[in-house]
Amino acid sequence: MEIKRVVVTGMGALTPIGNSVEEYWTGLINGVSGAAGITRFDASKYKTQFACEVKNFDPSKYFDRKEARKLDLFTQFALAASEEAILDSKVDLEKVNLDRFGVIWGTGIGGFTTFIDEIISYANNDNTPRFNPFFIPKVIGDIAAGHISMKWGLRGPNYVTTSACASSANAIIDAYIQIMIGKCDMLVTGGSEAGVNEAGVGGFGAMHAISTRNDEPQIASRPFDADRDGFVIGEGAGCLILEEYEHAKARGAKIYAEMLGFGLSADAHHLTAPHPEGRGAMMAMKNALEHAEIEPSQIDHINTHGTSTPTGDGAEVKAIFSMFGDHAYNININATKSMTGHLLGAAAAIEAIATIKAMMHDIVPPTINHFNLDPEIDSKLNFTFNKAQKRVVNYAISNAFGFGGHNTSLLFKKYTE
Repeated sequence: MEIKRVVVTGMGALTPIGNSVEEYWTGLINGVSGAAGITRFDASKYKTQFACEVKNFDPSKYFDRKEARKLDLFTQFALAASEEAILDSKVDLEKVNLDRFGVIWGTGIGGFTTFIDEIISYANNDNTPRFNPFFIPKVIGDIAAGHISMKWGLRGPNYVTTSACASSANAIIDAYIQIMIGKCDMLVTGGSEAGVNEAGVGGFGAMHAISTRNDEPQIASRPFDADRDGFVIGEGAGCLILEEYEHAKARGAKIYAEMLGFGLSADAHHLTAPHPEGRGAMMAMKNALEHAEIEPSQIDHINTHGTSTPTGDGAEVKAIFSMFGDHAYNININATKSMTGHLLGAAAAIEAIATIKAMMHDIVPPTINHFNLDPEIDSKLNFTFNKAQKRVVNYAISNAFGFGGHNTSLLFKKYTE
């Protein structure tokens, strides 16, 4: 079987620091925080009263009011990001084989906000079973992929991946495989999430997983800092158009980067905590390098999972040392969640975009909100603290891990003619 090359020919983003790829990138390199007080519900009684919400999102730019009522926010985000990516790819849908153009999307919790709203409404109406007829079609996780395919007439593979905070990474990996083995020419892939609601904030709060720094939300997400106290929940969507290389060349597409490989592993350790030595994370990166046939010494940049949790950040650093040894000191490491918060199932998609943009511009976005060195983390590592850094980035890894012990690593190469 001939192995096909896979390239990125379109990108779309809807994030807490920008509602397009360019706005998002500008926010990243300028170290902008997307954290602020929660507006989606009254959070005054919650231990955590802030989040990284998408700002100034106007659904009417994408669908009329009647249609919007039929779509959960995570699907609205998906449609917005995917529209930007498809238009960015400049694909002429009348000239490509739509049977070989699919959608593989990722989401951790799907239509969570709709579910909460409907159950609250049910409970407040004497438990009378009056449910919206669109309740189920709005809630189910696969519906975003379905809506994207129907909007653009894409008849290739169509489904959703769910692996908690690694969901969109698994979607990208599945899309990559479909093209690599010759089953598709193009795929819309990425992920979306809209978990800033009563249950999302309350549930993660009950786990002591999210920051409670209510007086200073903009500096609450502080990966690798000694005083980190949990992640900041975020929302939004990221989308990539993956395409077979010869197909992209034949239609004259601009190519942003090449995806060279991926790695998967399981911690097999704990429901929510990573292996303390980062064993699973190390294996994911090792598998990605082996699949791409890249030496560890060739990696220039790692966009870490870097959530700002006490246990997660340290374990990932141990994984990087286990995999790269002394070369770890030559790598620009960063955690863009310090700016965007944690988009859960959509995190890997927007971080893949950040990684690709870093290669395109040879600029690594910062890890903001660093104030105090963690004595358990080697201070000689370059975490790109507080300010973007210029450097040549030819090969880069983007990591994403999820509750349940899911580990993923995506490996990208700078594209040159």
